[in-house]
Amino acid sequence: MFKKINYLLCSLTSCLLGLSQAQACTSMVLAGTDDGRVYGRTMEFGIPLKSAILKTPRGYAFQGVGIDGVPGSGKTWVAKYATVGANAFGLPLYVDGMNEAGLAGGLLNAPNTAQYQNPTQEQSSNSIAPQQLLLYALTNFATVQEVKEALPKMFVNSAPLKEWGGVAKARMTLHDSQGKSLVVEYLEGKLVMTDNTIGTMTNDPAFSWHLQNIGNYVNLSGTDKAPLTVNGQKFTAASSGNGMHGLPGSFLSPDRFIRVSQFALNTPAATTAIQESRAWHIMNNFDIPFGAIHLDSSSGYGGGVNSYEFTEWVVVANLKSKTYSIRSFENPGIQKVTFSDWDLNGKSLQSTALLK
Repeated sequence: MFKKINYLLCSLTSCLLGLSQAQACTSMVLAGTDDGRVYGRTMEFGIPLKSAILKTPRGYAFQGVGIDGVPGSGKTWVAKYATVGANAFGLPLYVDGMNEAGLAGGLLNAPNTAQYQNPTQEQSSNSIAPQQLLLYALTNFATVQEVKEALPKMFVNSAPLKEWGGVAKARMTLHDSQGKSLVVEYLEGKLVMTDNTIGTMTNDPAFSWHLQNIGNYVNLSGTDKAPLTVNGQKFTAASSGNGMHGLPGSFLSPDRFIRVSQFALNTPAATTAIQESRAWHIMNNFDIPFGAIHLDSSSGYGGGVNSYEFTEWVVVANLKSKTYSIRSFENPGIQKVTFSDWDLNGKSLQSTALLK
C-alpha cells in the first residue's frame, strides 16, 4: 500500500520564500567529454534552514495542496522515480535534488517576479502549491522535455502559506542527463519555460533579463589580453588575470549570474569525474561568509529579525554517476549519496542529518 503524505507546506526554504526573506542562491552546470553533466548550486538564507538529506522511494504517494491551502485538495500523484535531495525545516519537500533518471535541479528565490496562476475551484484538483514544484518534477519525470510537456497541463496555484503570511515565490532550474536545461518561471500569472543554453541561474530579475545582461560582459575572457603598445611604449597588466578584469564581484544576483556563467564557460573540457571536482571550486567562489550580509529587522529581506545571510550548504550532483553530494556551513566534509545506497522501493521517506 502506498504511503501518503499529509503535510501542510507552510514553511519554506531560502530559495522559496517571498519578500520577507533573503535571496542569494547560485547554480550552474558543467558538461563532461564523456556525455555526462555536473550540476552545482549554493543555498543561502537569513535564518537556519535545518536542512537534511531526504530520500523518496518509488511508489510514495503525495497529496497536492489546492487553492484552499489544504493537502489533498490539489493534484495527487505517486512517485515514479526515486529521488534524493535537500529539504528544509524537516518537511517532506525538495528545494534541491536529483532523481534516479538523472534529472536534477533546485528552487531559487524570486520574490520580485514570481506570480502564480489562479485556477478555479474546479481546477484546484489539478494544481499544486509553489513549494511542491520541484518535488513534483523530480518524482515524476526523467527529462526536461517531459517537464515541458506536463506543466502546461496543470496549475501552480497561489495558495498562501500560513506560517509565512503569503505566497512562496520561486523559480525552478532543471538539468537532465541528455544535455538539456530548463528554467521554469511563473510571471504575471503565466507559465514561462525557457531553454537554458548557458546552464546558469540565480535570483531576480527574470531570466530573460539576465540573458540580455550577458551582452554587457562579452569582453570578459579566461585568456589574458596582450600588452597595449602606444607610440613604441608598451603597457602591461600588473599581473595575470586581466582577461577577467571587470568581472562583477558583489553578492547581488545579476553579478553572481555573470560571475558563475564566466567561470562555467571558461572551464576547459574534461571528463565528468574531473568536472565534478572542478564544480566544487567554482561554487567556492559563491560561498558567502557569515557576517558579509547583515539583514536588519527593518529590511524587506530580513524576515523581521536581525540575522545574517550566509551559505548554509553547497550541492554538486553528478548526473552521469547519479551521485548527489552536499556539504554544510558547519562542516566542510562532503556527504555523498548514490542510488545504490538505499532501497529505491522502500515504503517510507528517509532523512539523514547534514554533518555538523
